Amino acid sequence: MNAVSMEERRRLAIESTFESPLAITGAAGTGKTTALLARIERFAREYPSAPYRYLRHPAELADIALECLTASGRSVELIDDVEARAAFEHLALPLLELEWEEIVSGRVDPEVPGLRSPERFLDSAFRLIRKLRDAAIDAAAFLDGSLAAATAFYANPPNFASPELILATKDTYRDSLDVDGPELQRQYRREVDLVKVLAQLYAAYERHLETAPRITARDAILAATALRGIRSSQTLFIDEAQEGTAAHRALLEALLGRGLRGLTLAGDPGSATGTFRGARPERMFEGIAAIELREQFRSPPGIEIACRQLAGSPEKTGAGGIEESVVLYRPKTQHDEARYIAEVVRAAIDAGTPPHAIALVFRSTCDVHGYEAALERRDVPVAVYGDVNPYADRRALDALALLWNLWDPFAHDWMLRTLGGRRLALSDLTLAKLCAEPPDNQTALFAFDAEPAPTTRSGRWDPKRDLRLGWNVTRGDVDASLGEEARARLEEFRRQRQAWVAEMPGLSLDALARRVWNDALAADGPPGSARALSQQFVLQRLLRRLVSAARANPQATLGDLLTGAQERSESELESAYDEIAPGLVPLLNIDAARGKSFEIAIVPDARAGSFPRWYVPDSFIWSPKLGMIPKDNAGDARAARTAKFSYYMHRAKVRDAYNAEERRAFIYALRRARARVYVTAYDRATRGLTAPEFYEELRAAKLPGTRIE
Repeated sequence: MNAVSMEERRRLAIESTFESPLAITGAAGTGKTTALLARIERFAREYPSAPYRYLRHPAELADIALECLTASGRSVELIDDVEARAAFEHLALPLLELEWEEIVSGRVDPEVPGLRSPERFLDSAFRLIRKLRDAAIDAAAFLDGSLAAATAFYANPPNFASPELILATKDTYRDSLDVDGPELQRQYRREVDLVKVLAQLYAAYERHLETAPRITARDAILAATALRGIRSSQTLFIDEAQEGTAAHRALLEALLGRGLRGLTLAGDPGSATGTFRGARPERMFEGIAAIELREQFRSPPGIEIACRQLAGSPEKTGAGGIEESVVLYRPKTQHDEARYIAEVVRAAIDAGTPPHAIALVFRSTCDVHGYEAALERRDVPVAVYGDVNPYADRRALDALALLWNLWDPFAHDWMLRTLGGRRLALSDLTLAKLCAEPPDNQTALFAFDAEPAPTTRSGRWDPKRDLRLGWNVTRGDVDASLGEEARARLEEFRRQRQAWVAEMPGLSLDALARRVWNDALAADGPPGSARALSQQFVLQRLLRRLVSAARANPQATLGDLLTGAQERSESELESAYDEIAPGLVPLLNIDAARGKSFEIAIVPDARAGSFPRWYVPDSFIWSPKLGMIPKDNAGDARAARTAKFSYYMHRAKVRDAYNAEERRAFIYALRRARARVYVTAYDRATRGLTAPEFYEELRAAKLPGTRIE
């Protein structure tokens, strides 16, 4: 294959037969997707009546799984992990309340690692079960494998006094290696109890999924794989295949046979950034003939030189003839960094680059408020995508507060948010008066039976017990003690709310929300300004989700929808992977940027702990060879961590593997740029012992095509 020209490789990728599976591989920018689309065009031309499917990501296999389940007679809908986590917590209630028969009878000790913090334990358990399902491992296999691995490990434990192991373990946790026979036996019993607890939780979740009308995409894939006779006549073309899981591969084999007839994959096994979440590129590409594309079509030479330097395979190139395409900048503070980025983006837009052709690519977008604010100050509209929680945005919370004020004015946290917000802007003194008793002691604090509470919520446990704030706002009991301006604002808000209540029965959710927000939501800026455009994007995204939730549950009241939105605003599993909106500069994490390219890419906050992120191990880890590996040493322990965990961290080189994935993600971020990439980081660099300093690696290399500001 090495003797074949680049053009010949592309031709082979496009014109190879469709009978056998084919993988089109290569680094980002080598034309994999272009070759895949050309191959699809050829298939459609040669077999005009043959069915085929183009999937932009292996996750879209869930749609095919859903169709298989529907054809088998099972009607299910897909939900996200937020809903699945809530169902999982409900199933775990008997455990948290120590009502399991095994716990009551003493067969399982509830003193297992992590269970002292129930929320943390459930989060870790849910993450573990998600990974097991992505690996196509059921509860029975998990239990059997874990018990067998635990027996084998503790029956012949490793040498915990090994100098190499001691040196590799941090001073803080070296006491975990000081174990004798009785201590190892105690840790073994704790581990076995943990395995039994997790296996029972997992089994309960599996039983729930057997009849549940709403399941996640990964659960649909496993359910479809278990069906008999689901062979498909479709030819499948799948992009970004390196992010596929073992469960995805199992479904493909069930659909196409073990020979995978008619399958074409495109991806780069060396660019997988989700292996710690379950991606298994080696499994997805296993046994499939590959054609590797090597010629770079997108990224300028300077960016390619930087990527190869980071990947550990630098090229020997002269300093001349390389156009500048990488810019490095390291200020002292995050404020200076954000201001610099905003200036760069503003200048690029003024020079004619469309806003959506410029992207800020982060490792995580869960907290990028400083960069948003800096861009908006330079009149640059932005939209955030990825692992950001769209319900937790301050603009979304302000909008939700107004809907809560309509539905239930006695939800006082939401009422206070509105009263103290920018539209009403009531002072602390005014809020204190609204929360106090009426100045006239004869004024009724509670409604009479003939005067129901002015709320549209049904089923309140006792309306007469509602606090004063709601009454004072809706009835005006303390208006006389308020200042003239505050009273006028409150009276206007009261009139608006009365109008909303009157019109609500005749309006759709979409129309009602727009009416409420148009009336009472403070605009972030003048019409057409960056702040106004960004706010409109946030509100439109929120409204789409509320309307979608209403369609999925036609019996839900507005209160039900708002309760769900409130719960989602507090979840760490929420995300927003919408299509890129034109006219706004996108702020994306790596997953949201996958498959996309931009004229200018900016990689901010490229410092240890942010990009790359620190490695923070979960409460317990599962390994196919070692089984369950608890981190916390529960019970009557002499050390904070278990000996097995310290051993595993050294033997498996977990931190090194994690940092290698972070390196792949960083290289992937650089290759999102078609013309120029900016890499910024603030504050001083670390020594790079725990996590690498990518910015410093580029700065120290002094590569051609790179400029340091």
